[in-house]
Amino acid sequence: MNQPKHGGNLAWAATLAGCPPSSILDFSASISPLGPPPSVNAAIHSHLGELRNYPDPSYYSLRSQLGQACSLPPEWILPGNGAAELLTWAGYSLSTLPTTFLLTPAFGDYRRCLQTFGATVVDCPLLGDEEGEFLGVGEATAKTPSGLDCLIPKLQQQKAPGGLLLNNPHNPTGQLFSKTEILPYLEHFALVVVDEAFMDFLPPEDQESLITVVQDYPNLVILRSLTKFYSMPGLRLGYAIAHPDCLQQWQQWRDPWPVNILAAAVGEAVVQDIAFQQQTWAWLPTARSQLFDGLAGIPGLQPLPSAANFLLVRSQHSCSQLQQDLLTRHRILIRDCLSFPELGDAYFRVAVRLPEENQRLIAALTDILS
Repeated sequence: MNQPKHGGNLAWAATLAGCPPSSILDFSASISPLGPPPSVNAAIHSHLGELRNYPDPSYYSLRSQLGQACSLPPEWILPGNGAAELLTWAGYSLSTLPTTFLLTPAFGDYRRCLQTFGATVVDCPLLGDEEGEFLGVGEATAKTPSGLDCLIPKLQQQKAPGGLLLNNPHNPTGQLFSKTEILPYLEHFALVVVDEAFMDFLPPEDQESLITVVQDYPNLVILRSLTKFYSMPGLRLGYAIAHPDCLQQWQQWRDPWPVNILAAAVGEAVVQDIAFQQQTWAWLPTARSQLFDGLAGIPGLQPLPSAANFLLVRSQHSCSQLQQDLLTRHRILIRDCLSFPELGDAYFRVAVRLPEENQRLIAALTDILS
């Protein structure tokens, strides 16, 4: 079985560890360990009788509920079969422009969707010096005003307005860009696509989302995921927020029913699940700090500050070997970074999980690296 490019491949991990997939403790996929919430199961069970029907191709009810959550009219919302499906159409739109700027290291599907449609990609590295330090990532916080400075030299060479694709918080570093830092770039690009797949993990008062300004910028597209925060990646559900003209065009390009009836029903339910949202916001900061401190206390490991539900860790040891040792000796799966050319074997990424699970990872790493 080939080495996976994404996290969460438990079949591959179980083969290597010699155990059932259910025995693997998965730190490789950045999915909340708190869910799915009861509202997910309730929505599925109450809509099982509708499986004999086609979904509403307009998804008006789901769009209305998502619109209420975003304080936007429903025509500014387009649900998709996960954010990945919508990223494909964003890639198609970006490919029509002379160039697309891409912050690197970048989520692998960004380059996939851009290359699929023949886009001309301009890499903008966040790694800023020979020591491998990331621009804008300080010791105290992941939120800084200088992380996008890597765009400036490339922007000055731009001959015609192109596109920009970035995510916020950034994957895999966990860096949070401020809204005021991103806004000036909306004046320089013909299309800006901001993937906010992990923004939900921040409480509303700490979010730096561009949703509040999307109606002011017809060249802005925001992508959101519902599967990570609500722990339901197997259901596949995300949504795009953009000018209705853009979303209508995407709707014409794609299949008529990309979101199944159960996923649509669940989407309507979870965005109203205030109790689960508050539970997540209360859990993450303490659990993330616990994991960060535990990793930082292991010689040879240097975790980066993060605003998301994952940590990128720099290692003085081979991370691919470390991944194998954790699987074979402790049945724990971490995410290697071999699919990020800028990071290679010097970094790994781990999701933030429950306190006792985080401690199990720390103990296993201590055992192996001691």
